[in-house]
Amino acid sequence: MNSDFLLSSYMFSLPPELIAQEPAPVRDGSRLMILDRASGALSLSRFADLAAHLPPGLFVINNSRVLPARLTGQRASGGKAEFLLLTPLPLLTVRETGNGWQEAEAEGLLRGSKRLRTGEEITLGESFSLVILEKADFGRSRVRLRWKGILEERFRNLGALPLPPYIRRPAGEADAERYQTLFARSEKTGSVAAPTAGLHFSEGLKEALTAAGHTWAEITLYVGYGTFSPVRCHDIRDHGMHAEFVEISPETAEAVNRAKAEGRAVTAVGTTAVRALEGVWRSRGRVEGHAGWINIFLYPGEPFGVVDHLITNFHLPGSTLLMLVSAFAGRERMLDAYARAVQERFRFFSYGDAMLIL
Repeated sequence: MNSDFLLSSYMFSLPPELIAQEPAPVRDGSRLMILDRASGALSLSRFADLAAHLPPGLFVINNSRVLPARLTGQRASGGKAEFLLLTPLPLLTVRETGNGWQEAEAEGLLRGSKRLRTGEEITLGESFSLVILEKADFGRSRVRLRWKGILEERFRNLGALPLPPYIRRPAGEADAERYQTLFARSEKTGSVAAPTAGLHFSEGLKEALTAAGHTWAEITLYVGYGTFSPVRCHDIRDHGMHAEFVEISPETAEAVNRAKAEGRAVTAVGTTAVRALEGVWRSRGRVEGHAGWINIFLYPGEPFGVVDHLITNFHLPGSTLLMLVSAFAGRERMLDAYARAVQERFRFFSYGDAMLIL
């Protein structure tokens, strides 16, 4: 079997101390590794100097916002239960049930100190609860949320940001700002993880890039917990990829197609932008306006039709994200770059350093 299809081919040794537990002191203060796909050359820089490494082109960014989606509730027995909402808020079908009450069915992760039961009600706050409708594998459950007031406000007031499991501390006050990108829009609230490549951009850097001739376009991809789901298949082609809800406006589609026609490079800011653009291209043959679910698994051998350059963080061993960047740049070349990143003591994962793949 081609080694590009083996899960074991995407494993690498990572010292635990290189997993970033805090963001850089300032947004654009992270380090930047640059990989030239044509030559295989690696160079080191700073993210603040990004403009020096890219000719004017189009940046495509994800404008989704992370919801404080992790809630602690109380069971009728007095025990505690933890709930993580997985369904993006804009995708909930909300029903008015009278006297100011509203309800909606949603998917989430549930965890309790003792076994949770179908039909059980969990109190999440005053006039805010859920009922377990159906339980599935790996802690997933279908629930009915019931509340008064504005649901997003209930989460903002009661919830915690769901920092990734490899950040071994609870979310703090600083995370409320630093685990959101500069581009996050309040009306696009619903991700359970940040599109982390966007975390490196500051207002000053964006202004400098715009002054240098770069333009910007936005997509929305609501990042789900599936982004952390491990690949468990020996042959990665057997992995069941999670679906994601994507919105691409006609204006963004036009900007992308115009840039391609004019020979200006399209730079995807993060793997979420890649999946959105390439997912639509794969189904339509070009980038068009889209609002719906996309399920795309990119690994070596899969074609790219839109993205010319990619800004991304350093990803987990054996993850679908490492497979995606390996599809874009080549697996062996990517693993060589990761080995260099470990040698140079780059910081890994969500709050870590960045890579520009040309």
